[in-house]
Amino acid sequence: MNKPLSWIPTLYLGESLPFAAVMLMSLVLYQEMGLTDTQITLYTGWLGLPWVIKPLWSPIVDGIKTKRWWILAMQLLIGASLALLAFTLPTAFWLQCSLALFMLIAFSSATHDICADGFYILGLTNKDQELYVGLRNTFYRIGMVLGQGGLVMLAGLLQKSEMSIPLSWSITFLAVAGLMLMLAAYHWKALPNPEGKVKSEKLKTKSDSNLASDSSSESSSSSLHSSVIEDFKATFRVFFTKPHLITALLFILLFRLPEGLLTKIVPLFLKRTIAEGGLALTDVQYGFVYGTLGVIGLLGGGIVGGWLVSKFGLKKMLWPLVLCITLPDIVYVYLSLVQSQSLPLIATCVFIEQVGYGLGFTAYTLYLVSFSHGERSTSVFSFCTAFQYLGGVMLPGMVSGWMSDQMGYQQFFIAVMGFCLVTFAVTALVRLPKEDN
Repeated sequence: MNKPLSWIPTLYLGESLPFAAVMLMSLVLYQEMGLTDTQITLYTGWLGLPWVIKPLWSPIVDGIKTKRWWILAMQLLIGASLALLAFTLPTAFWLQCSLALFMLIAFSSATHDICADGFYILGLTNKDQELYVGLRNTFYRIGMVLGQGGLVMLAGLLQKSEMSIPLSWSITFLAVAGLMLMLAAYHWKALPNPEGKVKSEKLKTKSDSNLASDSSSESSSSSLHSSVIEDFKATFRVFFTKPHLITALLFILLFRLPEGLLTKIVPLFLKRTIAEGGLALTDVQYGFVYGTLGVIGLLGGGIVGGWLVSKFGLKKMLWPLVLCITLPDIVYVYLSLVQSQSLPLIATCVFIEQVGYGLGFTAYTLYLVSFSHGERSTSVFSFCTAFQYLGGVMLPGMVSGWMSDQMGYQQFFIAVMGFCLVTFAVTALVRLPKEDN
């Protein structure tokens, strides 16, 4: 039962579903519940904070209980929180409750991410880690398709049957809650316990030496606290003494600026009415076009981008992939200008842009990996991902709604094309690590 194929797909499905609920499904929910773009992007932008700051508490999580325990606990907590969210949506205080519960789910999901990735390393040999990396990434994307594709379509189908918007979303989030609770129940049996043997040996040694005293416990707690602080200080020192740090930070923070502005606005643009400047897609159409075809394009672009870099090298492919992540953004300028009702045309434009995003994001990710090589590479990489989420997703996402409300969708998308110059500038300045030159 503990074979890798029995738990890797479901573990990464459980990692992606809460993220999809908090960061993607919430956009459509709040749009249908009547919030403005400014409100939606500001509120949901703050929900991304746990993924930015998760390196701060990851050493603490590593030192308390086992990763298996944390995975099961977080899946149960996420499932219960989603169920509670479902019951609060039809109430008068739905907004306050939903934001509080989404934030709780976000912190739980970020903690789950820490433990799931660590568990993957502990539970598999180096050879198996390489063997199953494609499988874990595929099922993570399947969770995204299920979340912003299938489950949004479910809400739309329920509304077609004349069910109210709050009730349709309540049932949808109850479905997500049920999935998370089923995953927790399944993982209780399916997940191996790679840390159990080490823990048992420690307990045996402690018992044999008769050192289970209060003073020993206090000393152990103090040692853990000191270790966590020293670990963070060491990672901080290594990160901020990297060569060419200033240009690297500018690249990490600003490379994704245009996409960071688009990420929250495109779903709202696709859903808004024609009178509001949008394309008036139904939930079913949106779930198919953006939540399914778009994610498939993103995944396909990532696969092709990885192949291109492995064949030709990051230095040769950097600028072509930068053009891939920026120039296709112009499809939204076109769609906002013509406001076509042709679903095939809209789907084609979205697919092209998402393929380009997948291609370009591959180069960006591989740069982060290269930059992290050396001392404390795993911890340094977690710093990199925190900075890239802060500068490339959270902050631009929070202001994007205000920009679109002030400028209108067409002018907003033109402005995004202008911000592509920022991506070009930081790419021109960045110095690739020696092994990629």
